[in-house]
Amino acid sequence: MRAYPFLGVCLCSLFLVACGESTHSVTSVVATVDADKHTPASPSQIRIALIMKTLTNPFFIEMEKGARKAQQETGIDLQVMTATQETSIEQQIQLVENQIEAKVNAIVIAPGDSLRLVAVLKKAQDAGIKVVNIDNRLQPDAVKAAGMKPIPFISVDNEQAAYLSAKFVVDKITQPMEVAIFEGIRTADNANQRKRGAERAFRENPKLHIVSQETANWKIDEAYEVAKHVFADHPNIGAVFCANDMMAIGVVKYLQESGKTKVLVAGFDALEEAKLAIHQGKMTSTMDQQAAEQGYQGVQTAIRLVNADVVPEQVLVDARLITAEMLK
Repeated sequence: MRAYPFLGVCLCSLFLVACGESTHSVTSVVATVDADKHTPASPSQIRIALIMKTLTNPFFIEMEKGARKAQQETGIDLQVMTATQETSIEQQIQLVENQIEAKVNAIVIAPGDSLRLVAVLKKAQDAGIKVVNIDNRLQPDAVKAAGMKPIPFISVDNEQAAYLSAKFVVDKITQPMEVAIFEGIRTADNANQRKRGAERAFRENPKLHIVSQETANWKIDEAYEVAKHVFADHPNIGAVFCANDMMAIGVVKYLQESGKTKVLVAGFDALEEAKLAIHQGKMTSTMDQQAAEQGYQGVQTAIRLVNADVVPEQVLVDARLITAEMLK
């Protein structure tokens, strides 16, 4: 996963100020990215673009809040923009093109696709724009093949976090059972990482048999429709892992309407609607990956790059398991 060239190697833990009133533990992992040396710019002269996937998912609304907090603390000029949907990759590419033309100092991006954004972000780097990658990792081999400079990455350990969410469900199962996985966009690294984490958790229990792995592209309505077909083909499914809460909400909607209220559903993102479903017994677990903290750290890292500071190549924000017991 770490295919970037790097100047130094270290393992350390940082304790950084998070969004809101609390603090969050953030782990800096393996290597640093060294920016070009120049005189630091005044905050008012620094123009940063935050490009996210969409605002139809509350996760990205929280991410923007964190970025805005960094803006308020530093006084930089922050522009926030998104595509219409998480699958609108061409729109995201155009947003990057627009910011290249606008000659911003840095782009902080949560890419909808781990491969297709690489070429335009290389173009941004060639134009002297600093790039910070948050949430979903750009494909390291593609970044290397494009000849890009190292790109700082800020997210959670998606595989381990998905494993913990699915494992919470697995530990509740004592009888043989069919299970299913609802994947995100298959060309997104975080979707693949979460799928692997869920697979690992399910396969640790020999009583479980994965009978379906389908993508619903992160969407509620699509997950609802996919659930109809999956449960028609496999009516005995007793547990489902969804790679985000939007899909989990769609699956839960189908299950409630079809009377399959005993199916265990694990999600990912800790959206308020998902937490309510957990409190009501309609879902079992989700993962809080601290979207606001990712946005905050992304903007702060971009500022440091613009000012020629050395920054970690990878920062992993703590992910937190959310269950009904925790919501009491």
